[in-house]
Amino acid sequence: MSLTLWTFGVSIASALFPLINMEVILGGMAATVGDGHAFPLALTAGLGQMFGKIVWYEATRRSIETDWVQKKLSGDKIKTSYARWQARMDGRPWFSGGIMLISSFAGVPPLLVMAAVAGALRMRMYVFLPTILVGRTLRFWLVLAGVESLLG
Repeated sequence: MSLTLWTFGVSIASALFPLINMEVILGGMAATVGDGHAFPLALTAGLGQMFGKIVWYEATRRSIETDWVQKKLSGDKIKTSYARWQARMDGRPWFSGGIMLISSFAGVPPLLVMAAVAGALRMRMYVFLPTILVGRTLRFWLVLAGVESLLG
């Protein structure tokens, strides 16, 4: 199996299951693959993470439509708060994109949580997907380049 395909698959798994730490895996890979592979591997891992987070986004988006969740959201206070946050996300794509970019790059708030929140609030996919891809690719590139420079 090619290194690229393996990286892509593992990064999807790590996006779905947070106990799989992609940064540690990439650090180990950087120690063995040599120079020049940092950005392509980071981009591959970023794409995998992006696809994995789509699962969390969609699962939450669809769960909002269930009767149980609709019953929980039926209170006036919760309904008003939900509508306010949905309007913020919808009406200000730079705001929502900035939060998602920070989360995907820095991990605060955790990206898994933010992917679920984005799904619940129906964040636009044209904002959700590129911010995750850019943030995660940069994060992973820094990990790979950092390990390569330490070993190099």
